Amino acid sequence: MTRPGGAAAPIWAVLAIIAAAIVAHASYTADLSAFLPRSPTATQQLLIEQLRSGPAARLLLLAIEGGSGAERSQVSAELARRLRADPAFVAVNNGDAAGLERDREFLFAHRYQLSESVTPERFSAAGLRAAITDSLDLLASPAGTLLKPLFTRDPTGEILGILDTLGAGRLPRAAEGVWSSPDGRHALLMAQVRAAGSDTDAQQAACDTVRRAFASSLGAIPAAARPSVTLLMTGPPVFAVASRALIKGQVMRLSALAALLVAVLLLTVYRSLAALALTLVPVASGALAGVAAVALGFPAVHGITLGFGITLIGEAVDYSIYFFVQQAADWQHSVWPTIRLGMLTSICGLAALLPSAFPGLAQLGLYSVTGLVAAALVTRFVLPAWLPRELAIRDLSGLGARLAGALPHLRRTRIALVPVALLAGAALYAHRGTLSHRELSALSPIPAATQALDEELRIEAGAPDMRYVIVASARDRESALAAAERLAAPLETLVEQGAIGGFESAARYLPPLAVQRARQASLPPPTEIGARLREALSGAPVSASRLEPFVLDVERARSAPPLTRADLEGTSFAAAVDALLVRSADGWSALLPLVALGSGDLEPGAVAQVRAALAGEPRVHTVLLDLKAEADRLYSSYLTEAARLALAGLGAIVLLLVLALRSPGRVARVVAPLALAVLAVAGVLVALGGRLTILHLVGMLLIVAVGSNYALFFDRSSEPPGRASLPLTLASLLVANIATVLTFAVLACSRVPVLAELGSTVAPGTLLALVFSAQLSRPQRPAAPAAAAAAALVSAP
Repeated sequence: MTRPGGAAAPIWAVLAIIAAAIVAHASYTADLSAFLPRSPTATQQLLIEQLRSGPAARLLLLAIEGGSGAERSQVSAELARRLRADPAFVAVNNGDAAGLERDREFLFAHRYQLSESVTPERFSAAGLRAAITDSLDLLASPAGTLLKPLFTRDPTGEILGILDTLGAGRLPRAAEGVWSSPDGRHALLMAQVRAAGSDTDAQQAACDTVRRAFASSLGAIPAAARPSVTLLMTGPPVFAVASRALIKGQVMRLSALAALLVAVLLLTVYRSLAALALTLVPVASGALAGVAAVALGFPAVHGITLGFGITLIGEAVDYSIYFFVQQAADWQHSVWPTIRLGMLTSICGLAALLPSAFPGLAQLGLYSVTGLVAAALVTRFVLPAWLPRELAIRDLSGLGARLAGALPHLRRTRIALVPVALLAGAALYAHRGTLSHRELSALSPIPAATQALDEELRIEAGAPDMRYVIVASARDRESALAAAERLAAPLETLVEQGAIGGFESAARYLPPLAVQRARQASLPPPTEIGARLREALSGAPVSASRLEPFVLDVERARSAPPLTRADLEGTSFAAAVDALLVRSADGWSALLPLVALGSGDLEPGAVAQVRAALAGEPRVHTVLLDLKAEADRLYSSYLTEAARLALAGLGAIVLLLVLALRSPGRVARVVAPLALAVLAVAGVLVALGGRLTILHLVGMLLIVAVGSNYALFFDRSSEPPGRASLPLTLASLLVANIATVLTFAVLACSRVPVLAELGSTVAPGTLLALVFSAQLSRPQRPAAPAAAAAAALVSAP
């Protein structure tokens, strides 16, 4: 075999060093960014902002279980104290007096600016009489405990109205002075992380802080009780951290296992450590080049893309196997052209993913195309330069001869492909209504038990699921607050009608300036408040002189400066306003999450009522965002685009084969086994109860990409005998297929659904592609006499 020039190896070394430097300095992520569009619509942008930095994305739910109620309460109080002192958290609530004291002080001090009841009518003589009478009635009941010490300063009960508006009744039940689950097993806490939900490093640091604080908080109870008290933690930050750790761990472990299995296989086949080492060079080169290309083309490399690197082992190693097993057959002239065409078909198929609007698909396409090109070029130009002259590997001619002898028998079973196609098609047709999984949850690597715990703690804590959010857009912060305030009246009507359970609004904690001024203007001046109060209390069991503190508070409130965001510092309301009032590229948005009645979702009728109420406020630009439906719709479009791109890739492959083979019959023999393999795998997956996801589609594209090599080699084997050996070709195909199936079988065992779906599709699919290619292959045509004589002369010693 003629060795190429010596320039290939130095060029490879330089490029490898550059690629390694790029990979070392690249950014890596495992968040949802891979599944979010690069150019989102306005509604999609709202969804993305909520997923990345919305209040729900930063909420931690904590539960302390074990021990006695008193011990859980002590640990809860200590844990809350430690977390409140940490700047990583903007709010920590557990229902204890220490956490509520600052909030209550703030609400009481600013009650006349915050209360929706403050109107001129309420502070007329008649209005004061009605409000004070209601308060006196309340004092006579068991519910008057909270109002009694405040009556002389707040006889109209503004603080009670504010607390009722803020949903105090929807808080978790209290036991031993802290929030508790209904069954009393858990002491509950809610913590809002300061960092954005997309900052996984910060989320992990926050979760670690909680665990350390809990371990320290156990010191508040006797040592004997500490082992029985444990911490449960859930919420989007926990999911994000767990997902990244799971993907990273699975990628590392499965990559190592796949590489080990392939190495053992090749060492068994080659019986040469040198050949094994050289075989892995194209694989490593392709993976390095692929990651470097993605790092250069995208802000961050996603963990799923790295997981996809395992798949590169399956196809890239094939090139080396063909090289070593068939090198005696004038590899560069008789084998390389077939490999080159197979590589081009793979590129045509996978390059169709590059224009995807979703970074996840585009990354997979760029990684695969770059990696395969690099692996093929290294096999073609670098391996021959490094090949030891006396390299001896195991002779596979005997295995090849047995395979060649079995090939005619296998061809006679091709009639069985007809029922295979019919059965697979019938299975797909029978499940056509549920063929694909169009919910974003299909991509979640979070175990069902963890999701169940999250749902349980949310119900116990009364935390809203934040599915429905009204987004009111405005040009500036004050206008957004005003928009939220205008929506309060129609939404309160829906609450009274029982359509919704409630809603949140930043305007409740920080009313617009105009509203604050109007409420202050509703308060009587000092010269009038006394006279109105005396008239209101005529014949009442309480005298006006006893309510002098009330008169003084009204005077102070009337001239007080307006509330600002700075006044909320130190309260839990600061975090609420920051979460519900967000700045966007086009201005500001006020978020109004809706709360359903009970623990379920809003009924369709209630959603229609909300939309009608919003339509009745034409001055406010609003969108009712259904986070789950919008996320599912986004994923559905992702799936649709993947199917469209996969079909485009298949079309490009067929076009390439038509141009290269220039024979409709040969093209059909190459395409038919690949189409049958894809059809059979899809039919089996659906028949077994599965639903196709985005990675199943990518896997089917890989079946075609990998299987095209097999089909092309069988197409070449039907040509008259030349320098290539049919037995060696068959032996190399079998070894390459085993390596590919091993690689993807390992991937199918992954606990990350997207990786497992890819492996469970490609492993059986590539095996079937090989078998079907053999069944549909044509017998080798005899050589023409002149060609046979020439071949004999060439092979003569």
